[in-house]
Amino acid sequence: MTKTVGIIGGMGPAATCDLMEKIIALTKASRDQEHLHVIADVNTAIPDRTAAILHEGADPVPEMVKSAKRLQAAGADMLIMPCNTAHYFYDDVAGAVDIPVLHMARETASVLRAAGVRTAGVLATDGTVQSGVYGDALSAAGVRAVYPGPALQREVMGLIYEGVKARAVPLERFPVRDILADLREQGAEKVLLACTELPIAFRELGLTENYLDPTRVLAFAAVRAAGAQTAVPDPW
Repeated sequence: MTKTVGIIGGMGPAATCDLMEKIIALTKASRDQEHLHVIADVNTAIPDRTAAILHEGADPVPEMVKSAKRLQAAGADMLIMPCNTAHYFYDDVAGAVDIPVLHMARETASVLRAAGVRTAGVLATDGTVQSGVYGDALSAAGVRAVYPGPALQREVMGLIYEGVKARAVPLERFPVRDILADLREQGAEKVLLACTELPIAFRELGLTENYLDPTRVLAFAAVRAAGAQTAVPDPW
């Protein structure tokens, strides 16, 4: 019997849907009844995580914990969070419930280590970059992390917030190929789309660069942890 997956969602709404679609796509199933039971709490009241980490913004933990507890009470056997930056607050959330909470950055680091990747480029919010969410996880796995320079990092933030979240600026306006070239020059063997809005942007831009999508890694890990068969052998 498979387990029920709970999603602490709303960070942002499109990223939550992207994760759910990937869980469905990565589950080996020939009929509805072979798919996983997934419960999502799309809690858009959760304050911005980067603002909280870097700019003394509102604390997102109380709302994240509310979601976690709601999901556990609804019958979730495990939790996942489709927001990389939110994993800065992982210990607070995991400590508030009695069920496992998968860690996106650690799962991703494990995949890179298994593949023999030694240097990975990290595209993420300023909060994720400066808090060390991926730096720490990758270092523990023996993988060196490299990041865009300051000017290009501002473009990454624009792509995430203005391009995907707000839909205020066309995605084509952002110099994504320059950003990727910068990471390659620093020795990146793989690029991590370490913000859950970035896989959406890359898909819409038709980019098929040599990257790893942590949202897909998380979905793959959730399918496995729930006891279902995966449709593919690995999350690449």
